[in-house]
Amino acid sequence: MERLSKVLAQAGVASRRRAESIIQAGRVSVNEKVVTIPQTRVSLGKDRISVDGETVVAKEKKHYYVLNKPRGIICTCDEGRRSLISLFSNVPARLFPVGRLDRDTSGLILVTNDGHYAQEVIHPSSGIHKEYVAKVNRDITDTHLKVMSSGTEVEGKWVSPVSVRKVRRCTLKVVVGEGRRHEVRRLIQAAGLEVIELKRVRIGSLHLGSLPVGAYRSLSESERHSVFN
Repeated sequence: MERLSKVLAQAGVASRRRAESIIQAGRVSVNEKVVTIPQTRVSLGKDRISVDGETVVAKEKKHYYVLNKPRGIICTCDEGRRSLISLFSNVPARLFPVGRLDRDTSGLILVTNDGHYAQEVIHPSSGIHKEYVAKVNRDITDTHLKVMSSGTEVEGKWVSPVSVRKVRRCTLKVVVGEGRRHEVRRLIQAAGLEVIELKRVRIGSLHLGSLPVGAYRSLSESERHSVFN
């Protein structure tokens, strides 16, 4: 049991002080009876609370996860056997992926039930960089890197990567900005190379690290903000 004013604030109705004013104005009912005392003890799970006739419901708890997506998993909200959301069957919330990775791309993807946060992350105006590690079918030359750096057409728009760097003989790192559908694969194919394996390892300043394939963990508040850095 908690004070009525606090319950209204936690449900997102108004700030604590504003909630007190709403209660004192006679706009709040508890179990069909008007209550004007902010300190009245109530339980949102047991008592029916309404403001101006509208029932107050508990504010949904927000969940934020980072997942190391395996290859073969589809970025969909369906709960099928090979869907990304099926990996979160023990989480009591309706989750969805933030953006997408195609079926054959593995690595870092965010999963949440916070639509506002998701829109901020995926909107082009956020300017968030995404880093990928790609293994290709043959040795990477300077010519390959120059062709990729010059860009290619994706979904009717010419796009260029933020950076392209050779890591090993057949491995390179590609950083993109907007991150259009299949952009990294298109850039590599435009250089005459074949993608053998593609993995996303970073979004903003958030790195995948040593998280095992198929595993996920909760994000701290600082990590959630690091995506925008």
